[in-house]
Amino acid sequence: MERGSSGLRRFFPEVAKFGAVGGAGVLVNLGVFNLVRQVTDLQVVRAGVIATIVAIVFNYVGFRYFTYRDRDKSGRTREMSLFLLFSAIGLVIENGVLYAATYGFGWDSPLQSNIFKFLGIGVATLFRFWSYRTWVFRALPARGPVAGSRPVATGREPKQRVP
Repeated sequence: MERGSSGLRRFFPEVAKFGAVGGAGVLVNLGVFNLVRQVTDLQVVRAGVIATIVAIVFNYVGFRYFTYRDRDKSGRTREMSLFLLFSAIGLVIENGVLYAATYGFGWDSPLQSNIFKFLGIGVATLFRFWSYRTWVFRALPARGPVAGSRPVATGREPKQRVP
């Protein structure tokens, strides 16, 4: 992250946009999770994996076209490959928490499953935020001055003394 307040001014809107897309993704994830559990006889973790995959697709569209729309778009194959890799790791983290709660501790009521699905989403979100902003949706390099151009005066330059 850049030093100083300009880096923070760009960081907080990014976090807000990531949170908006991620929040909608959480609703999609939990909605699909509960729908699959209601209409099928799939095991809890399998329902969780299906819900996570649906949310991953939803989130990619939101991140690419909303949160990180100003980021480098030149390497879409690389971007998609890394997004899928880090999303798969997030899927394992997210549903690993659900697996541990369900099969390790026997907490498998609908309420408990939703609590641990939500907790798993939270833990995986921290990993996803770091990995997506660092590796997947990389910032474009800062634009330097064009050769032969003069710097633009901002009014903040130190006054030079004339001897």
